Amino acid sequence: MLVDEVAVRDLPGRPDEDVIRRALREFSFLPEERRPEPSPEIARAVRWLEAASLPLSALEEAKHTRAALETLALLLDGEAAATSTYRRKRAVFHHVLEYAVELEELSANPLHKVKLRKARSNDEIDRRSVVNPAQARELLTAVTYVGRSRGPMLAAMFACMYFGGLRPAEAAGLRKKDCHLPATGWGLLTLEKTKPQSNKRFTDSGETHDDRGLKHRHTKETREVPIPPELATILRDHIDKHGVGEDGRLFRTRTGGLISGSAYAKVWKEARTYAFTPHQVASPLAARPYDLRHAAVSLWLNAGVHAPEAAERAGHGVDVMLKVYAKCIDGQRDVANQRILDALAG
Repeated sequence: MLVDEVAVRDLPGRPDEDVIRRALREFSFLPEERRPEPSPEIARAVRWLEAASLPLSALEEAKHTRAALETLALLLDGEAAATSTYRRKRAVFHHVLEYAVELEELSANPLHKVKLRKARSNDEIDRRSVVNPAQARELLTAVTYVGRSRGPMLAAMFACMYFGGLRPAEAAGLRKKDCHLPATGWGLLTLEKTKPQSNKRFTDSGETHDDRGLKHRHTKETREVPIPPELATILRDHIDKHGVGEDGRLFRTRTGGLISGSAYAKVWKEARTYAFTPHQVASPLAARPYDLRHAAVSLWLNAGVHAPEAAERAGHGVDVMLKVYAKCIDGQRDVANQRILDALAG
């Protein structure tokens, strides 16, 4: 954590690291109206932090900014963080400092003076995690074997990730009115809202799941996703068996609440043991529910769907999609070679 090493002076009475982190997470970082009454231990840690913290202007000195970036590149245990983790944290730090400049607390963003770069990450999907259609169907069937109601209630949600390429938060926010599910032929999902999960102490609504717009899109912008007849049938059956919530949501708990990420991850973990051999269970193959989305996009690209169309369905930019899924596209070199030969022959 940045505060631990570079944003405070070494004053007497420093609390333990875990107490400092709790004081920040459970008190200092919360809006004043949501702060609980602190325990004596937390109150002492907050007083120490207030006395020991460096002023924001200290970041005008490059040495402090560099130290902050070097700390962001580490995990709490001191090990190096993944490049993607560092980049995400650096981006947040950058936005905070830009806001400080806007408030005239800093004359300029000090990050611009420090050149500290982690090794580039290609963000490519590990092709070992991508299931084929037969494996995906086996997994979706296995989900229905988990628990008396948990698995059956979630099977269609996982199916949306595979057959429609939806992100988990997009599937969680899916409502009946978003679904056009004809008895025959292709259906259509019109995505409008997502239900990302966060600690309710930090959400706008004070709830674990806030309503959000689609990723990388304006708040009111929608995305249309054609879905194959198989998924349309799965969703119709789900609605017939389980109905919808008061707000029209398809996927919810027995009490009508939103399904937590830990809950559906637990169902997925158990389903893998039913669908896969022990060797496959130990492998990266569909290790996370999100890997169903990766399998969907990989399938589209390998089926010859043009990149702009696949990117539109997935909610990606074309350049990002091709970069991320580069290792999952099979056989394209042979196709390209044949097209070049055909053109030369003509």
